[in-house]
Amino acid sequence: MQTNFSGFKKEKTYFQLQNNRSLQHCKNSFVFKVQPIKEMIQHQLIEACKNKDRRAQLKLYNQYCQGMHYVALRFLKDPYEAEDAMQEAFIKAFAKLQQFTGEVTFGAWLKRIVINKCIDKLKAKKLELVAINEQVLSTAEEDDNWQVDDGIGMEEIKQSMEKLPEKYKYPLMLFLMEGYDHEEISEILNIRPVASRTLVHRGKKKLQEELKTIKNGTGY
Repeated sequence: MQTNFSGFKKEKTYFQLQNNRSLQHCKNSFVFKVQPIKEMIQHQLIEACKNKDRRAQLKLYNQYCQGMHYVALRFLKDPYEAEDAMQEAFIKAFAKLQQFTGEVTFGAWLKRIVINKCIDKLKAKKLELVAINEQVLSTAEEDDNWQVDDGIGMEEIKQSMEKLPEKYKYPLMLFLMEGYDHEEISEILNIRPVASRTLVHRGKKKLQEELKTIKNGTGY
């Protein structure tokens, strides 16, 4: 006498499917629960820093110092100067922590302070970031379709950007590398938004020219 396992297999498959769905639901619920917990812990840490808790400040510093040093290094190039800028930015951030409202993430808020500090250091070296005829600014158009060739990597783009004049390089870095819009760039560099658009527009064109030399084998 042969036993018919077909019904058993179907039932087993059904329960496996239901079990997998239950597990997936648990995983999704866990993800949603973990995120608010992280945000709550971060909020408590920031509140402790606002109350001058030295341990909390050290913990927050250790959490962000490496990433912020990398941001500063992209602007200042020298690791020691970048570290100085980062340290000064943290001091300023802790001093003004009461102004942090949580409208953006703490990392984004701190990054803005770091970049401002880097720009201040560049200006202190008498680096002229902007020297443009205002009458020409209104003629610049936003180039939303700006692209580079597929064979060009991020490292080539960074190296080519370094060759640009400072007045184009830094607005372009803020726009392409850091993701700031023209209103934010204008505040950071203390220029008008229309000047930011023009600098980025012209910087893109010059960057494309630099990248073409790489593709044609006439660059490096």
